[in-house]
Amino acid sequence: MIFYGLKNCDACKLLLKSQPHFKLIDVSLTPVPDDILMEAIAKFGDTLVNKRSTTWRSLDSKTREKKPEEIIKLHPKVMKRPLIKLETGELTLGFQEKNK
Repeated sequence: MIFYGLKNCDACKLLLKSQPHFKLIDVSLTPVPDDILMEAIAKFGDTLVNKRSTTWRSLDSKTREKKPEEIIKLHPKVMKRPLIKLETGELTLGFQEKNK
């Protein structure tokens, strides 16, 4: 399975630690493919944009008014992560380690 995120993202690190067979695609180096991005937008809508991130807070108001896919293409670090593509083809968003 693959997921889209950042190598320095805490949630992405936790996911890799718990699922070492997953492959990380770092969105700061390789953009999310258009088909997957559009599928994620259709499924998650505006929630795909992390409006609590430092990247979002640094954007000007004109950029913030753009469509989510445009914002993510221009500033990939603003995407909530990890965006996980399961073997079934289903997309999931986010990861939290379960407490034991």
